[in-house]
Amino acid sequence: MFNNNKILVVIPAKGVSKGIPRKYVRLLNNKPLIYYAINIAKSSQYVDDVVVTTDDSEIASISEKFGVSVIRRSKELSGEDIPLDAVVFNAMVQKEKSAFDEYDIVITMLPTSPLLKTQTLDNAIENFDDFSLESVISVVEDKQLFWGYDDDNKIYFPKYIERCNRKDLPSSFRETGAIIATRRGFINEISCIGENIDVIELSDEEAITVDDFKDWWIVETILQRKRIGIVVNANNEIGTRRIDNCLAFASKLVSHEFLFILDEKHKLGQNLVEKFGFNFKIYNGHDAIYNILEEFAPQIIINDVSDTTEEYMSDLKERGYFVANFDDLGVGSNLADVVFDSLYEHDLSDTNVYTGQKFHILKDEFYFQPHKVITQDVDNILIMVDGNDPKHLSEKFLEAILSTTYEMKINIIVGRGYENIEQFISNYESNPLVQIYQNVPNVSDFMFKADILVTSASKIMYDACALGVPTICVYQNDLETSHVFANSANGILNLGDVESLTKQEFVNQFLELVNNHDLRLNMHNKMKSIDLQHGYENICAVVTEEYRKFAMNK
Repeated sequence: MFNNNKILVVIPAKGVSKGIPRKYVRLLNNKPLIYYAINIAKSSQYVDDVVVTTDDSEIASISEKFGVSVIRRSKELSGEDIPLDAVVFNAMVQKEKSAFDEYDIVITMLPTSPLLKTQTLDNAIENFDDFSLESVISVVEDKQLFWGYDDDNKIYFPKYIERCNRKDLPSSFRETGAIIATRRGFINEISCIGENIDVIELSDEEAITVDDFKDWWIVETILQRKRIGIVVNANNEIGTRRIDNCLAFASKLVSHEFLFILDEKHKLGQNLVEKFGFNFKIYNGHDAIYNILEEFAPQIIINDVSDTTEEYMSDLKERGYFVANFDDLGVGSNLADVVFDSLYEHDLSDTNVYTGQKFHILKDEFYFQPHKVITQDVDNILIMVDGNDPKHLSEKFLEAILSTTYEMKINIIVGRGYENIEQFISNYESNPLVQIYQNVPNVSDFMFKADILVTSASKIMYDACALGVPTICVYQNDLETSHVFANSANGILNLGDVESLTKQEFVNQFLELVNNHDLRLNMHNKMKSIDLQHGYENICAVVTEEYRKFAMNK
């Protein structure tokens, strides 16, 4: 009841539907379509009664199970040409007879708008605070360059005054049918709308009506959408590999709503996320993370923050979140629902851990690059060490290569935090064969042009593998020794720990690869046999199944 006005919602639902057969009883995200209209109406703080009017016994039975009364239509009101007004008027009268009372406001809700919010329905009802108002109908803004058709002259004609950008067109609205609310005295067999009318504008999402299978697919996708919080950072010290991974992941999350959660001290991460146009919020301390999560209310948390602590993970789990971590060797990883690690080795007893290259997410730029063509001659070398290269391996590799008989192009790409980059560039600016780059946005272009890549045992190997570029790698630290992908079976020439590798050993292996076309071709073919295109799908398959189990046990 609102302002002493007793309110009835009438939901009309015929058994026969043309666009989607039996659509009102079909399961939309595991619930019958008609459930959504019933639930919206029953959840209102103002609605007193809800009635479904139908000519179908199955619709009637299902509606009663959801706790509303049903009016069975007569044959006279079940034909295809019967106007909706007559059906609603009949349902209202029948309900009033059974209730021995009259309603003050009657709302027609078509059950084809399952995304309508209860708050929107309540807002429409609150408009009747204006006693002169007779009806409220739901609309959605629909600015378009509309055209009409003249049947007599058989010509099309514009329905706009002048062509202009959509944002500059005059406001135009389309009825949605989700809400038609009218005072009792203005409802009869031929009309459910008064003369003094107000509208309530719906969001584009709420305004979607399920008329065909395309609409059904869109609505079901929205209903299945999850809110995902992504905790990740990037700065000159830790590099951008982790945030690149999350950006690649997020770019594919078109069916879900997500929010990046970034440390306010790490401006680089904020700049990268902002550049992509993704939503983010910044925090200062873990308590602030929890405040952001409480406001955003995600179902899933993704952590790509290196080694998580037990305290942090316990706090997340106590708050009821499903947690997925990437590349996490910390003690907190045991508390995650799933951990994905495409490089590091884990204890095989960790049943929540999924490892291997099948869970690597390529950056978008590597999806549309063709495979490298292996030529007889080597004319282009790319040196690219992961992170900020604290041991200056890039320069050591360069010096070693320059000491050989190789006299063709050498490109070096270093990270944002590479120390003394100006001095490094200065040392080789007189050598026309050497080009040094920092902060390169199109790494795949450089890699595709390279005949050989020299790198560390990091995820850069996956980038090379995706294009089939013969690769030499070394372990630049103890952590990289656990990167299981770095082996000859995957087309990688692994020279082991850089600390025990002599310059001459590197030179010998480098020249062997330069001069041996068959070896390079063999490495290339091994790389081509590895599927790196479906990491996102593989991760989503695991998360979908594990989240289903999580939700059932919650």
